[in-house]
Parts: sequence; C-alpha cells; structure tokens
Amino acid sequence: MQFQNRAEAGELLARELAKWRGSHPLVVAIPRGAVPMARIIAERLDGDLDVVLSRKLGAPGNPEFAIGAVDETGWTYLGDYAEASGASASYLEREVAAQLATMRQRRALYTPARAPFDPTGRVVIVVDDGLATGATMLTALHAMRDKGARHLVCAVPVASPDAIETVRPLADEVVCLHAPMGFFAISEFYRSFSQVTDDEVVAILRGAPRRGPALPASA
Repeated sequence: MQFQNRAEAGELLARELAKWRGSHPLVVAIPRGAVPMARIIAERLDGDLDVVLSRKLGAPGNPEFAIGAVDETGWTYLGDYAEASGASASYLEREVAAQLATMRQRRALYTPARAPFDPTGRVVIVVDDGLATGATMLTALHAMRDKGARHLVCAVPVASPDAIETVRPLADEVVCLHAPMGFFAISEFYRSFSQVTDDEVVAILRGAPRRGPALPASA
C-alpha cells in the first residue's frame, strides 16, 4: 500500500474516523509532517485543530533512530533498547534538554497568541504521518491523557507492527490503515513525501477555526 501524498492519507484516515463527526473532536498533530493531514481530518469531522509537541530522542551517532521521546512537560519515554544503543545518562540528559529547547521554540512560533486547546473530557485524535518506533506518538498520547482527554484515538496511515503494540496501551483506539511486516521507513509508503515547513504549520494553524476552550494559562 502506498499513498500518493499526505493529503490522500489524510482523506482516507478521515473516512475511517467518520464516526466521530458530530462529537466535536480535538484533532492534534505531531509536527511537522502530520499537520496538513490533521487539518483535513479536523475539517471533515468538524473538529478543532491543534498540535501536540513530542520529540524523539535520537540514538548516539544515529539521530534519526528514536530510542525514546519527550513531551513539552519533560515526561520521557525510553525504549528497552536505549542502553544498548550506547545512550549514557549524560547523553540522555543533553538530548532531552536539546529537544525541550526545540519544543519551546516551536510552541512560541506555532501558537504565539493563544494557549493550546483544552482536551479535558473530549475525544482527542492524535495524528502522525507514520510510526516507526511509536516513541513520539506514545509521549503525545501520554500528554493528552494527562491533560484529561476522555477518549484517545491514535490515527496514522502506516506503522510498523511493533510500533502499534508500543502505543496501544496508551490509546483507547488505534486507527492504522497499513501495518506491514518488514517495515523500513515511513517515506517508502508515500509517492510524495516532501518536508513540511514551519511556515506551512503556522499558516495552517492560523487558518483553522477555533471552537473549543483553551487550557488555563497555568496548565
């Protein structure tokens, strides 16, 4: 199975999530790649659109390989293979600090004039454009659960079977269109997989209608 682009993947996911239309779901994307897809889903379901910031922790010497992830609060998940990758305690401390700094910068850029939507008591659909290890999705789900989401949905076009099992305990529902054996990289399942820029994310978020309440300033 191969998607033409993120737009097609978003439309297909929206169809699978159609039962939530009318429930005013909160659709949150893990930036940056998932934001255009989440916009489509939010539009089709008449939901609110926002971002949830979660950053992978890269392995020493191989930053693209996630050995864990961290959310905006500093809550950290580490895979059971993190130590075997050569990640020492001091390395992890530096890596977490670097990713937290990146998230602070992105939050200030993406939503400078408003607080994030409040997920308390809501159906929250967390979207990514694919799961390799599942680490960033797991921390994003944890962040939404910790803020009071009533029903958590993990929604992705493609994922490795191992990643699905990693995130399943944190989600009430997992919607994945394709979970092939022999998964190698997310990009191989898209004919077009161009990078989404910060400017695109900002434009999408600014153009999204705002219906639900924001988190309190202290949250």
